[in-house]
Amino acid sequence: MTSSKLQKGLTMATFRINEAYLIEIKDLVKNKDNSRIKKKLGQAHYADLGEIIEAVSLNEATYLVKVLGSDKTADALAEVNPDIREGILEKLSVKEIAKEVLELDTDDAADIILELPEERQEKVMSQIADNEHVSDIRDLLKYEENTAGALMAKELVKVNENLSVLKCLNEMRSQAENVTRVHSIYVVDERNQLKGRLSLKDLITANSKAKVKDIYIPKVDYVTVDQESDEVAKIMSKYDLEAIPVVNMKRELLGRITIDDIVDFIKEEADKDYQLAAGISADVVADDKILDLVKARLPWLFLGLLGGIGSVFILQDFETIMEQPSLRNLFFYTPLIAAMAGNVGVQSSAIIVQGIANDIVKGSLFNILIKEIGLSLINGFALAIVILIFGQFINQSFLVSTTIAGSMMLVIIVAALVGTFVPIVLNRQGIDPAIATGPFITTANDIFGIFLFFYFAKIILGF
Repeated sequence: MTSSKLQKGLTMATFRINEAYLIEIKDLVKNKDNSRIKKKLGQAHYADLGEIIEAVSLNEATYLVKVLGSDKTADALAEVNPDIREGILEKLSVKEIAKEVLELDTDDAADIILELPEERQEKVMSQIADNEHVSDIRDLLKYEENTAGALMAKELVKVNENLSVLKCLNEMRSQAENVTRVHSIYVVDERNQLKGRLSLKDLITANSKAKVKDIYIPKVDYVTVDQESDEVAKIMSKYDLEAIPVVNMKRELLGRITIDDIVDFIKEEADKDYQLAAGISADVVADDKILDLVKARLPWLFLGLLGGIGSVFILQDFETIMEQPSLRNLFFYTPLIAAMAGNVGVQSSAIIVQGIANDIVKGSLFNILIKEIGLSLINGFALAIVILIFGQFINQSFLVSTTIAGSMMLVIIVAALVGTFVPIVLNRQGIDPAIATGPFITTANDIFGIFLFFYFAKIILGF
């Protein structure tokens, strides 16, 4: 790595923004030094440029987009945070947006068009001279969100099975001009039905007079246009596919989904699941408006409050324990029991939710619960021994220590069962199981844990 690159805020492996680099960019924008802006950022990778756009102010980002031109910024805009992109698009004219859209593949172009107000969508598309590009975008806008149709791009390379190898190569050359990256060559018949795929090796080694139908590979993985996005992600992950063709019910080839689109989708879903697990019910980020953040977080906090109030009533039912010095220590273990119940429940639910997402939760619910009971018994027994040793260390009554240890084992088993059962049931009812983690499981197990703790102690100690 050279010192000059360090001074520019760049590394050989990754792009990084340091304060000095960012200040330099801001100064160039402030002074409207367009030539230096183009010189400094003209050769930047679109992902790096997207990072810069996110790091500067909205006005500065808009200025950079206008100065650098759509051929440099279109892909960068497709990469930036949707909220930032929305702000930039609001400041761009219809004609400027149209130029950005024209530079993008149809899937990214459709995403940007979809973010615009309805009245601007038609205005933008009316400014695009490429009628085929507009037609493809309109087709993509028809598909429901989180389906293969909404994810796919229209750009691909396809050849008719009746073409000769020589004509096939010529056809591929003309189509490849409009495709950013050629992952696969698809073979179709006269009705545009997907027949298979073509190996580049087989193509270049075949006799020039041979037909495509004589050398293509009939086995090809594909998805239908209405399949859910998470299902597409599982298929591509399972078979290590860089791209997968999309067909309709007649098996007509409509488009393709590439690995970068799936990675983006998986990241978005992971972010949503993480927020749900943390008790955030809407898709928000740290720099969103306070009101939006409150709406997303308050409902789950309210649930936690109700759980806490429930725990208060449970403790009140057992307040007579405080009058007995020999049993008073039980109250001091309440936070421990609640914490163990919540932690075990979240652990169990997290493993199940992850398993459901990766489609590895197999077998009957009964067998899964039995396995969880066995695991809980082992973990509970190990932790119970620690409690007994601790009780001896502080000269606590052995009966009291045994009661605490036994009740903790019971609480761990119940918490694990709740953490396992709830996500599976929710998933089978068509509800996102990620919603069961975090505050929901924690609050439920806190209440169950405290109740079982004192009820078990009441039976053993007889108060």
